[in-house]
Amino acid sequence: MGKLEVINHPLIQHKLSILRRTDTSTKAFRELVDEIAMLMGYEVLRDLPLEDVEIETPITKTVQKQLAGKKLAIVPILRAGIGMVDGLLSLVPAAKVGHIGMYRDEETLQPVEYLVKLPEDIDQRQIFVVDPMLATGGSAILAVDSLKKRGASNIKFVCLVSAPEGVKALQEAHPDVEIFTAALDEHLNEHGYIVPGLGDAGDRLFGTK
Repeated sequence: MGKLEVINHPLIQHKLSILRRTDTSTKAFRELVDEIAMLMGYEVLRDLPLEDVEIETPITKTVQKQLAGKKLAIVPILRAGIGMVDGLLSLVPAAKVGHIGMYRDEETLQPVEYLVKLPEDIDQRQIFVVDPMLATGGSAILAVDSLKKRGASNIKFVCLVSAPEGVKALQEAHPDVEIFTAALDEHLNEHGYIVPGLGDAGDRLFGTK
């Protein structure tokens, strides 16, 4: 099974509680998603490779560590995933950003891909797929399928809130993809929403209904 990591730092838990509240404004919601994504970034990026570099301090020459320049790509699932991009980019500004767009077919309730725009060398990059919610797992699975079809192999999935059903589905479909979440919630309701969750992340980020 793919590894699941729940990043439950006190600051993240605190901000997530505000994010969940019905009375949190669109502006505050957007800012919180950005902040939580950045705080999660510390753990999500923990495995970035380092290399030795010789530098000079005011006292002496010394060999220290720097990022080994491994190519990174942040790939939001549209549209809600957009809200998490800047938080991660603030930590790794040189990362490229790809986009995967999906909508839910109202008849089948299955996700349908309508846009894939990725860096040309996506197969050589460490990829972070971002989406605030991992509910049924359908969109996440389709996004990872899409990336693997294009040669990508080093993929992590990052979300704010997840349901056990979605985690299980993604782990079964893609056992090689590590999942990072700020909260593992109780279950999905009959409409496929996470309980207690935070409602529709896209609508709350962009003020649409």
